Amino acid sequence: MARSRIIGPVAIAATVAMLSACAPTFVNHGYAPPEAQLALVQPGVDDKISVEQKIGRPINEGLITNEAWYYAASRVRNYTYNEPEVTERRLVTITFDEFGIVEDIAEAGLEDGRTVPLVVRTTPTFGSEISAVQQLLRNVLNLQVQE
Repeated sequence: MARSRIIGPVAIAATVAMLSACAPTFVNHGYAPPEAQLALVQPGVDDKISVEQKIGRPINEGLITNEAWYYAASRVRNYTYNEPEVTERRLVTITFDEFGIVEDIAEAGLEDGRTVPLVVRTTPTFGSEISAVQQLLRNVLNLQVQE
C-alpha cells in the first residue's frame, strides 16, 4: 500500500521533468533600442553625443569613416536536441554626416536578411608536410628528421 502511494507522485514528477526538458529556451544577444527610445533621436538635430545619451553606445561603429553606428539584437530559440533557430533579429543603423549630426535612421529585421553560404577552402602552403612529432623534434632538438 505504501509503495503505491510513492509510485504515483514519482511517476508524475518524472513525467513533468521529461516534458520540461523538451521546452525551448530563449537567449537574447546584443542590443537594439526600442521604438520609443529610437523616436527620441531626430535626424538633422541630434549629434553623436546626444544619441549616446538617449540610446547608449552602439554595438559596432563604421570601421573606416565612423559615420555609422550599428545596434544589433537577436533572439535565439534552443531546443534540447535540435539546432538553434534565430526567431528575431533587429538591426538599427544610424548614419551621421561629416559634422557628426544624425543623417538617417534605418531598421532591418530577420526578413531583410539573407543566408550567405560559407566557402570551405584552404590556402595552400609551400614546403613539406611533416607530422607534429617531426616538427617537435625539428624545433626543440634542432634535428633534421627524414621525410
